[in-house]
Amino acid sequence: MATSLRNIIVVGGSYVGVATTQGIASLLPSTHRVLLIEPHSHFHHLFAFPRFAITPTYEHKAFIPYSGTFASALSPDQHHIVRARVSALHRDRVVLDREWQGVSEIPYDYLVVATGTKLRAPGTMQDDDKPLSVKYLQGYQQRLKTAGSIAIIGGGAVGVQMATDLKEIYPDKEITLVHSRDQLMPLYHEKLSDIIKARCQELGIKLVLGSRVNIPEDEFQNTSGGPITVSLQNGKTLQADVVIPATGQTPNTQFFSTLPASSENSLINPANGFVRVKPTLQLQDPNYPHLFAVGDVADSGAHKAARPGAAQAQVVAKNILDLVEGREPSEKIEVNPAAIHLTLGLSKNLIFRNPNTSKGEIEPSMVPRDDGSLDMNIDGMWNRFGVSVKSEAEYHL
Repeated sequence: MATSLRNIIVVGGSYVGVATTQGIASLLPSTHRVLLIEPHSHFHHLFAFPRFAITPTYEHKAFIPYSGTFASALSPDQHHIVRARVSALHRDRVVLDREWQGVSEIPYDYLVVATGTKLRAPGTMQDDDKPLSVKYLQGYQQRLKTAGSIAIIGGGAVGVQMATDLKEIYPDKEITLVHSRDQLMPLYHEKLSDIIKARCQELGIKLVLGSRVNIPEDEFQNTSGGPITVSLQNGKTLQADVVIPATGQTPNTQFFSTLPASSENSLINPANGFVRVKPTLQLQDPNYPHLFAVGDVADSGAHKAARPGAAQAQVVAKNILDLVEGREPSEKIEVNPAAIHLTLGLSKNLIFRNPNTSKGEIEPSMVPRDDGSLDMNIDGMWNRFGVSVKSEAEYHL
């Protein structure tokens, strides 16, 4: 891999990682190149997974080629997708879990961690290759189709969206949504919980609230064919043919173990597992001013979502350009109230934003809509990622 170009590495090719990659590549001088390190064969459109795990036909469209990533860069041919995982992170290089262009280590000047968090399936895929992930979603669809009763554990966005989708697609099935608190989606103003509860009542979704579930080691992947018993910590139980765990998210920071910290807990916040960062999104540890973390993996104070992550990507891009050109980074993130675009069934959806208390707001902003489509307008995502499709067969590539 002989080259005179200096490397800027982005680790992780989900929404924020791609936005960061594109932002940096659009600003860099010709002396530098961006390497996006990502093990998946295709971009994973995670927001579609809950819907496409239920309804057939569109699952192959949730995996989009990375071929358009550098289309808008000043010199698109000098940047690359490195299909690999980072197994170790060092001050000046990364170690890959497989060779790329004949090497297993890549040096860098600057590096951005955009690895996000790992969700439970079907919120995330178990495989890196598109055909296997498509097959997984198809199998999940069949499991749900044949089940008479389905319990979803977790009243966050994935749980709420799957519950409402399932009840619309399969109105005769018994759908139960279980959540440890009385308030659903507690990150948001309680009025969002009220809206969700009313929607569940309208559709006939059973709510079991206020007690945590005892999740077994197999996470309810019962292969015996009989009903699965769900045990709650309040002593109650319920049964369902299929149980979908939709709780929690684990930060993808495992490769940080090889990076020496300047002091205890200076790299990772032990309270939540996220990467400690400054407002510039540089690592908080003073030993690493050339390392950044962005999006869901960063302990930035911003809520975990694609929209604030996209704004953070632009902050990182400008700050890396400052460093490349010999200046101190000056861009800082702005932490805004948590907001979400939440589907509440096949067509109903809601744009919801918490009140901005710093501006004296006490009420949330709500925009109810009834314009959703079964395929979640997935074709538009391909266009946004710079992939021009001339025939339906190309969606399978």
